[in-house]
Amino acid sequence: MLTTIEAQATILREIGDLGSERVATGNCVGRMLRQAVAAERDQPPFDRVMMDGIAVRFDELSAGTRSFAIEGTQHAGDPQMTLPEGRCIEIMTGASLPDGADCIIPVERISTEGGEAVVESDYTAQRRQFIHPRASDHAAEAALLRPGKRIMPADVAIIVSAGLADVEVSSVPRIRVISTGNELVPAGEPIEDHQIRLSNGPALVAMLTQHGYLRTEHDHLLDDREAMRERIAEHLGSSDVLVLSGGVSMGKADFVPEVLKELGVQVVFHRVSQRPGKPMWFGIGPSGQSVFALPGNPVSNLVCCRQYVIPALHKASGGTALPPEFATLSQPVSFKPALTCFLPTRIVSNAAGQLLALPTPTNTSGDFASLTGTEGYLELALEQTDFPSGTTVPLHRWQHPAH
Repeated sequence: MLTTIEAQATILREIGDLGSERVATGNCVGRMLRQAVAAERDQPPFDRVMMDGIAVRFDELSAGTRSFAIEGTQHAGDPQMTLPEGRCIEIMTGASLPDGADCIIPVERISTEGGEAVVESDYTAQRRQFIHPRASDHAAEAALLRPGKRIMPADVAIIVSAGLADVEVSSVPRIRVISTGNELVPAGEPIEDHQIRLSNGPALVAMLTQHGYLRTEHDHLLDDREAMRERIAEHLGSSDVLVLSGGVSMGKADFVPEVLKELGVQVVFHRVSQRPGKPMWFGIGPSGQSVFALPGNPVSNLVCCRQYVIPALHKASGGTALPPEFATLSQPVSFKPALTCFLPTRIVSNAAGQLLALPTPTNTSGDFASLTGTEGYLELALEQTDFPSGTTVPLHRWQHPAH
């Protein structure tokens, strides 16, 4: 039985690359960037005026001149004008600084009459005030974005500012989520007392979609070995990633590992020293598909998806390693050793900005209703039994902030 660290390292080592494609910049948000983005030109590309007002020569103003004949008006987007000596140019925010000007006087500090602009007598100015210098944000060819980050709306602005009408991003994997079990009944259908609602599959699809994996479909298979073999074979042939829910324990109807073996999926490991989710299974299909078979208990199911499937897809998409998070226990926690404990938790911040964990234990690994209101789960190391209040431990949010 692998440790959780060994299991995750093994998956990340075995997972293949999903490849890339070019998409229009209007369709790239949420995708994983697979190219470097460099500045097309200086930003700003000229000395940019930051205030409506007049552009003047500072030396003339500091020598006592307060009245300037208005030479003309320059708006944002207008060609650069030249400022003659002894005059001013009416200027608008965003315009390029007129040639010869080196000071902007705000419109609130001037009055105009008869083609003259008069600066208030008690106004004190500074050379190059309200001027955003050329290339002060970045110079042409500067590295703006690197491969391996998920594209956010602000990144789209950077990409188009670099002149790119399209951009290389990671391909979106074809993911099939497969629920197994005779006892499962979809919402909206009649249900008997001995049956339960099918909830794992929709929850897994929701988690994968929330993390940007939009080509995800769900199927429900009964505990019929031959029918299961036929349907899983079809899904293997049409997907990059399979995520199965249930059927991986030691019961007589737990056919999933045997069926996967018959279909040429090579088992990499089965069982991890953790609670919940010990029966976790991972393998590689005959065409390099990644196959995750998750325990069927709902809490185990979601924890294993977040702990193993999401990081694996992030790496396969070319994503850079995500920074770890930590939280401080607000109360002591004790549990039996020999298994890493994944403990659902709520999170609050104290006045000092410290993240405090409020553990929210579930009644059992089937008690998924207790997860409502939790931000994620804590990782309590298998080497310890007691964790006093104030102990800092790893925090895994259901959705990592970088997503």
